[in-house]
Amino acid sequence: MNLPNYFLADLPPEAPLTPGLISDACQTLKRNRERYLEQRTTEEIINILDGLAQDWLAEDYPFRIKTLEEGPAATGFSAPVLQTGLDHFFKQLTAENLNALITQELGHAERLDQFSLDHAGQSSLARGPQLIAHIAPGNIPVPVMTDMVLGLLARSAQFVKCASGQTFIPRMFAHSLYDKVPKLGACLEIAEWRGGNEPLESALFTEADCITATGSDETLAAIRAKIPLKKRFLGYGTRVSFGYVTKDVLSGHRPQAIAEHAAQDVIAWNQMGCLSPHVFYVETGGKVLPEHFAQLLSEQLEKLEATHPRGTLSAQESAAIATRRAFYEVRVAHSPDTMMWSSPASTAWTVVYELDSRFQISCLNRFIHVKAVADVTQALQEAELIHDKISTIGFAASATQVKELVNRFAKFGATRICPLGQMQNPSLTWRHDGRPALGDLVTWCNLEK
Repeated sequence: MNLPNYFLADLPPEAPLTPGLISDACQTLKRNRERYLEQRTTEEIINILDGLAQDWLAEDYPFRIKTLEEGPAATGFSAPVLQTGLDHFFKQLTAENLNALITQELGHAERLDQFSLDHAGQSSLARGPQLIAHIAPGNIPVPVMTDMVLGLLARSAQFVKCASGQTFIPRMFAHSLYDKVPKLGACLEIAEWRGGNEPLESALFTEADCITATGSDETLAAIRAKIPLKKRFLGYGTRVSFGYVTKDVLSGHRPQAIAEHAAQDVIAWNQMGCLSPHVFYVETGGKVLPEHFAQLLSEQLEKLEATHPRGTLSAQESAAIATRRAFYEVRVAHSPDTMMWSSPASTAWTVVYELDSRFQISCLNRFIHVKAVADVTQALQEAELIHDKISTIGFAASATQVKELVNRFAKFGATRICPLGQMQNPSLTWRHDGRPALGDLVTWCNLEK
């Protein structure tokens, strides 16, 4: 399956990008939006997206086949990891979920089509930007595909700027839309260049009405400084997540199942997303001790490596894991309160248990910390330094504990709370970093009587 050169990212590497080319592409996107997208109904767009998702879930869909065959070399993720992550995304992309998203964030399913009454009797209409520029993250593909879906719902033309070497899956998604509905595909552009290219970024930011960006806090600050004040900027910065296991569920057969769910959270997108856990806090006093839970987790990671191998890493990523392992090998040799389990003859997975309960940033790629705590109060105290950067907290707890736990987590600053096993699989209606992802894009017009 050979892809046509519909997008700038399809051009050969030697083809130069210039500010003029970026400006021309943006102008074309705006014209195509006016002709092919602006007048479409919400129902029509939702049905197209629902159908596209069903195509992607079909085993014989050419774009799925090409993605799973060529994706490992292009992204570093193994085919099973890619398949699991993409299947979850496309299973969420249903007409029911898209309608629920619009109703949740805009109050009415037809609010993007016409003036609609809310519960207070006020009539209003929501309008999306003419052109959105997405500065896509370079770690995992789901956020940028979600952004593209939201942009289509908002009737916005979209220019997706990817990090160097990170266009493969966004291109596959954009090409699949182009193949299904060419006129909608013509309202998208995909390109890549190394961040910090001021001439290209200036051309893009000048044309766009709204700029979204996902990356480190430093990257967002640099982008924000370049954007004219009148432009809307939506930045999603550094976030971290962790899991929590209460002592009440560490008995019988439950610890094995909980460890399996925790391992699934670690292997999802190789722990590279902001929803992936860095640490699992495990309460002491249960029938299974925290260090024994860590061992169970290591056994599950070993099993999953056989069915869902991590894939290839850069030399820098491998070195980071080797260096961290060497540090803990010394600590294990001198402290009975530290233990480590790791994949033999590779850096595929690592579990470190520590009695020291201070929150620890992982070097990722299936390197996970397990820490013992007396209770949730201690866990949150030890994680206080990152409370303003918390995204998701996954938990395993008895039914009687859930209400108190989730309230504590919410007050601590978590913007998403879920059972273990679902940390990297948010629902389509999830509010990214606690903000309305679609609602942030639109501008409102109220109609007064």
